[in-house]
Amino acid sequence: MENTITIQAFAHCDGPCGVYDPASARVAAEAVQSMTKKMVALSTGDADKSAASYINTMSRYAAIKEEEAQKCKDELLVLWTDFFKPQHLEANPDLHTTFWMAAKLCSACKVEVSEQHAQELMDAVEAIHNMFWATKGRDVSWVRAS
Repeated sequence: MENTITIQAFAHCDGPCGVYDPASARVAAEAVQSMTKKMVALSTGDADKSAASYINTMSRYAAIKEEEAQKCKDELLVLWTDFFKPQHLEANPDLHTTFWMAAKLCSACKVEVSEQHAQELMDAVEAIHNMFWATKGRDVSWVRAS
């Protein structure tokens, strides 16, 4: 008969580094908003822009917007599923709804060119920023890079 030893281990994520910060979600959301604004502002009627140049610029803006929206969603989902715990719900009863709506906004921003949704995403990330830092008992200012 073999001797077997059972070891029980606990970790909050695949790499239990303990380093979480909503700043990376904010930077990605800001990029989404910036690209959205650039797409809206890009004019097809500019005399110095050829059709090929316009299409190239617009497609680059769209690709960056979609990539950054996905990055934002990924960062938010890590915070939601790995950092926040059941005890955080007591202080933030709307935590799940806030994250769910933010993730939905990331998806909307990927497929749309909506300045309204880009701003709503920024607002949702700011709300998450405030929830996150409140759980740590810290008052960290919301500062945008742009």
